[in-house]
Amino acid sequence: MNTRDTTSDYRHAQWAKMAQEREDSGLTIKAYCESIGIREHVYYYRLQKLREVACSELVKVQDSTSSIVPSGFAEVKLKTHSVMSLSTASVQNHVCIEAGGMRISASSEYPIEKLTALLREAVNQC
Repeated sequence: MNTRDTTSDYRHAQWAKMAQEREDSGLTIKAYCESIGIREHVYYYRLQKLREVACSELVKVQDSTSSIVPSGFAEVKLKTHSVMSLSTASVQNHVCIEAGGMRISASSEYPIEKLTALLREAVNQC
């Protein structure tokens, strides 16, 4: 890995941390940007770049020839010919959904409607 890749990875990690902090803060994007001293368009630019990186990583995962499914996962075929894996761990009370190379994890008490909407939005981004 060269310096450019390392710098890019570090920047993306910082941007992901920023997006998570904004989400955790409960502030609007405008209020959050004001609180950390950046303009809204900078925030949106960073989110766009993170999505591009995430989508390119998904393509790499989908193109890989090995298809290793961890134990505890069940394959569910949907009408649209996509594949979704669903895992529940009764001890942890946790749900993990995978589709199109994306993984969404949440408490099993999290509303299924919100998980569905989140998964749909994530798939639409790519």
